[in-house]
Amino acid sequence: MQTSNFASGLWTDTAGPAPEAPPLDGARQADVVVVGGGYTGLSAALHLAQEGTDVVLLEAETPGFGASGRNNGQVIPAYTRHNPDDVVREYGSEQGERLNRWVAASADLVFDLIRHHGIECDAAQQGWLQPAHAESRLGGLRAKHDQWAARGAPVEMVDRDTMAGLTGSPVYHGGWMHRSGGHIQPLGYARGLAHAAIAAGASVHCRTPALELRREGDRWRVLTPRGSVDADTVLLATNAYTDALWPGLARSIVPVRSFHIATAPLSANVAATVLPDNHGFSDTRQALWAFRKDRDNRLVTTCMPFTPFSARRTLRRSTLARLRQAYPQIPETAFDYVWDGKVAMTTDRLPRYHELAPGVHAGLGYSGRGIAIGTAMGRFLAERALGQHGTETPVPQTPLRTLPLHDLVVPLSRMLVLYYRWRDARA
Repeated sequence: MQTSNFASGLWTDTAGPAPEAPPLDGARQADVVVVGGGYTGLSAALHLAQEGTDVVLLEAETPGFGASGRNNGQVIPAYTRHNPDDVVREYGSEQGERLNRWVAASADLVFDLIRHHGIECDAAQQGWLQPAHAESRLGGLRAKHDQWAARGAPVEMVDRDTMAGLTGSPVYHGGWMHRSGGHIQPLGYARGLAHAAIAAGASVHCRTPALELRREGDRWRVLTPRGSVDADTVLLATNAYTDALWPGLARSIVPVRSFHIATAPLSANVAATVLPDNHGFSDTRQALWAFRKDRDNRLVTTCMPFTPFSARRTLRRSTLARLRQAYPQIPETAFDYVWDGKVAMTTDRLPRYHELAPGVHAGLGYSGRGIAIGTAMGRFLAERALGQHGTETPVPQTPLRTLPLHDLVVPLSRMLVLYYRWRDARA
């Protein structure tokens, strides 16, 4: 099994079928062309098609092939690092609170789309938990809870005993819950968005990489191996899989490989003691521990190893140790799946929206919150293409800035894993 092989993932085996989406063949005219068939691109295409826009989506592989089909599946309507007050300090009161409202609503958008379009993706909006792995982290979680609660979010603090009951793990000291969150079968969701977009009138073309983007008169032209699309507006939605199509865009984010492991199905008796109410959680470790169950009672966990080399062997060993600590009731188990994908991180862990040129928009950099924020970004990009919002956008427009010494950033970011583990141990 190759961890970078899309076919080796749990979600590939358990998702519904992808839609028929033949490669683009020949020249095409459209109002909007979307590049990228993950959550952002598919959400954008769906929302545009529902407004009667002639939209073409180009995907180099198949819908959900990138991070959208390879993540843990947790739907989290909160920032990776920031609290709402931090965002207000960063962007000012009006813009900061618009962004806070946008993030707070992002998970509900996902589950509303799933319900409205009948997407089969094992959706469970039971709430997302963030337990404290050390008592010293409870103060930070209290601040996070209080700031979201002050803005009307459906959140609550959870004491130690209740957290033990909700997680099925004895190691946590309490924490908080965001009731709008939950988890899904992430590839099934991506494919469901693709089916819905096509049903709404979008033209979706798989196995169609965008090779070049250039100005042709008063329109933009995207060249592909066997054709082209001319459009007034281009939406770039490639996130961690961004290439050189637009100069500097790929060098503005840090693509980090995230690994996932799924156990063999737990017995019914054991599964009843692990996340018994079907929550998912990500704890307060900087070297993340995240757990959720799938529909067959496999326990799915996420980690970022220090090095991707020999990761499969290393992760099996470290995951067994993790399970012995977090879930001592689970007997030593086999692992059915090991897979990985790239996460687009930003230096401040806040999402990015760029208007790269008149008519060219990009959204990326979700830093581990891609299901909720990526879906919301897709709708926002569709609204921008339709000329909505004016200057009062929910997502601040920022200039494109490439990271200095970008080629060194990725290996250096792996060094941070060791630092994070040290910090977690000290906590």
